[in-house]
Amino acid sequence: MSVASTAAYAARRAAQKERVRILYRRALKDTLNWAVHRHLFYQDASDLRERFDGNKHVEDLDTIDKMIADGEASYNKWRHPDPYIVPWAPGGSKFTRNPTPPSGIEIVYNYGREDND
Repeated sequence: MSVASTAAYAARRAAQKERVRILYRRALKDTLNWAVHRHLFYQDASDLRERFDGNKHVEDLDTIDKMIADGEASYNKWRHPDPYIVPWAPGGSKFTRNPTPPSGIEIVYNYGREDND
């Protein structure tokens, strides 16, 4: 193999590993949206991990690309319609509930205390 083809192989393989990692993390987080209780999530997460580990032995780059595309399509098909969003995260119910005050407004923290000189 030439240096260029080895570098191209390594770059493509690294890109595939990154896509698989992102797909696994997104699917795992989405599994938590579908699980009502933690013990159900643990079983579903274990099943998901087995599905990913079952394909670790595949070495053909085109087959891996096809499997990743199928996995992404399956993920998009079965994504939760109303995912859980942490309340203080963007899109959550408490996001920017208490925004910072505009400039020019001073907050007095010792209100009601008198200076005893």
